[in-house]
Amino acid sequence: MADYFGKETPKLGFGLMRLPKKLLGTDIEQVKKMVDLFMEAGFTYFDTAFVYGSSEQDTKKALVDRYPRESYTLATKLNASMASSEKEAQGQFYKSLDRTGAGYFDYYLLHALMENNYKKYDQYHIWDFVKKRKEEGLIRHFGFSFHAGPQLLDRLLTEHPEIDFVQLQINYADWNDPNVSSRANYEVARKHGKSITVMEPVKGGKLANPPAAVRKLFQEYAPNMSPASWAIRFVASLDGIITVLSGMSSVEQMEDNLSYMKNFQALNEEEQKIIRQAQKILGSSAEIPCTACHYCTDGCPKQIPIPDIFAAANLQIGNGQAAQAKERYAGISEGRRAADCIGCKQCERACPQHLKITDYLKQCSEIFGA
Repeated sequence: MADYFGKETPKLGFGLMRLPKKLLGTDIEQVKKMVDLFMEAGFTYFDTAFVYGSSEQDTKKALVDRYPRESYTLATKLNASMASSEKEAQGQFYKSLDRTGAGYFDYYLLHALMENNYKKYDQYHIWDFVKKRKEEGLIRHFGFSFHAGPQLLDRLLTEHPEIDFVQLQINYADWNDPNVSSRANYEVARKHGKSITVMEPVKGGKLANPPAAVRKLFQEYAPNMSPASWAIRFVASLDGIITVLSGMSSVEQMEDNLSYMKNFQALNEEEQKIIRQAQKILGSSAEIPCTACHYCTDGCPKQIPIPDIFAAANLQIGNGQAAQAKERYAGISEGRRAADCIGCKQCERACPQHLKITDYLKQCSEIFGA
């Protein structure tokens, strides 16, 4: 691999979006143990965001208050779409500093740029704001996370050559998917000489529990390797990758990731062939490709738990587990089920995967009859 910014960074990053829960809050003690395991294994990259609920505050408790500042790197993000004014948008940066207590951010990102929101970052002068914070030393490196196609990415990277890196959704299932454009976006970023941090390498957990045919394919080659390991190693094997973010939700997930990433080995030729076979299998899958990011739920007027409904439906669609699917769906409150969708499409405007959510909800309503 050629030299690039971030080449020496350990290739597993701790994504702090899906932290373990305890009652109505975060299981901080479990997060502390996860952080300790991660740090002891030699990994240093932590990723949170202003809009990830209590994640920034949890990061302070589990990481910042317990480790020397120079021993880790911390990334967070500013989401202009969630702000109603320039002052409010720029204020997110200072709130993040206060919440984390980190003093500065090693990596700072403009969050979730896509066709329907990127102009807001210009409108609120966020690019200039972030550059000034970098000049002040409050930001070491800055970039943006991205959820659109290669044309917009090429435009943004052409207009903003000053950025240090870009965060992209890349996984083997989406590699050639025209709706996600993993491969095309990766190639655009590298054409511009930009390093990449990777989000959704396991597709919101879906590739940790792939269809039975894919699981069988992996197990026949390496019985002791988890499906998640194939997904993360696929991305970490690409050139130009700073780190691969895994949104771990338990000590067990952390231990599994560390077991194969502590002494990371890129996929060999035979493993690459197996990945291509898995891609072909997934190309015929009828599963709903939701990553459970929950961006769709915040503004839903009916408070429909869309990812939970899709997860229930996928038990039947992907694995034929009809009884388990109905049991999970029965746990969703009446008045918030698929049939209660009013078709406002707020969810579709918020979805970074650009899914036709209202159509999928109709499909789920037909599957479950409610």
